[in-house]
Amino acid sequence: MFDNVSYNKGGRILNMLRNYVGDSAFFKSLNLYLTTNKFKSAEAQQLRLAFEEVTGRDLNWYFNQWYYGSGHPKLTIDYVYNDSEGQAKVIIKQTQAGEKVFRLPIAIDIYNGPNKERKNVWVENRIDTFTFQYKQRPDLINVDGDKILLTEKKDNKTFDNYIFQYSNAGKYLDRREAIEMALTRQDDPKAQALLKKALKDPYHGLRRMVVEGLNVQKSSVKKEFEAAIIEVAKNDSKRTVKAAAISLLPKFTNADSKTIILEALKDSSYSVAGAALEAYAVIDGPAALTVAKGLTASPSKGALLAATVKVLIRSGDVSSFDYINNAFGSMPLTQEKFELLQPFCSMLGSINETDKLKSGVDNVVKFRNSIPEQYGVSPVINNLLKNVIKKKEAAASSAENKTALQEQIAYLKEAVEGNKKQGF
Repeated sequence: MFDNVSYNKGGRILNMLRNYVGDSAFFKSLNLYLTTNKFKSAEAQQLRLAFEEVTGRDLNWYFNQWYYGSGHPKLTIDYVYNDSEGQAKVIIKQTQAGEKVFRLPIAIDIYNGPNKERKNVWVENRIDTFTFQYKQRPDLINVDGDKILLTEKKDNKTFDNYIFQYSNAGKYLDRREAIEMALTRQDDPKAQALLKKALKDPYHGLRRMVVEGLNVQKSSVKKEFEAAIIEVAKNDSKRTVKAAAISLLPKFTNADSKTIILEALKDSSYSVAGAALEAYAVIDGPAALTVAKGLTASPSKGALLAATVKVLIRSGDVSSFDYINNAFGSMPLTQEKFELLQPFCSMLGSINETDKLKSGVDNVVKFRNSIPEQYGVSPVINNLLKNVIKKKEAAASSAENKTALQEQIAYLKEAVEGNKKQGF
């Protein structure tokens, strides 16, 4: 009941229904559904009946297709222009596996400069072709103009179409699609111009997407975007975007980079300070280690905590293990914690005190057991623990007093075997 299909698809199909019937009918239908079924249990058919009563439409097809049925459409969209006849054809092909063909109401927006004309059509066959007349070739034909469909699509627009779409279509997904296309061709001057524009997008998520998507390993991209990234690292109003830009600064030779990093270390945002600490570790490892050790004296969270732990682990200084272990154990279930697993387990191999090692192993096991089996993470974590076992066994082979090491090895093996006994 609690997987991505139930939650994400459930929300998306309601949003499509809202788009199909309109806001007024949508909210009136919900009100009718809630008042009719108050103090009762209700299922999807009661929701359908409420919508049918308000809209006067038969919605059996919609609920059968999206709620009771499975799967989603996969669309390939092609465009054919005939300037001599002033005719544009939009060809929509459903490519999903199986026999099921979806019935899809789609808005197609046709742009000539800032002027937009909307055509509402129905896709009902494996292949549907829609023909539109024009006096001047459109700057853009935008299929699914409201970006509402739950679908995977291959939209074969030209890159010039995508450039126009970014500036004129206006919706978040319109701009995102254009950015995604530009990121696949970062050597193209047109793409570079679009990406620079997108670094000033009003939505911070798209600005961050550009920063994280830039391949600054390419000399042409690095040269073209250095000044823009430094500007973002200095002045972006959103801390997560600023942090992403700071992470790139060690790639550049600009004299301002170190100054920006040092200033960002004092930032109140854990995201910014954490990114700055990791960047500082790249350009001056010993100095970053000194900063990290200083940070252990005060509480921190999120990216800053993760960065502090990373720098301390990489130093190989086992004297910091108590802080590292406590920090790792207190971190929530995040990607940052998962990324710390390998270096943390590597450090465990160097811990001689049995109680400390057991505490570290317990934190790894607790993390492993908190991740649902279907994600397939348990074997990965067990292999990391097995590597610790190998390191301890190698040490035991030449140790005069093997007692402590044998106890540690037994504890590690029990941690791995105990996982198997639970059915993982």
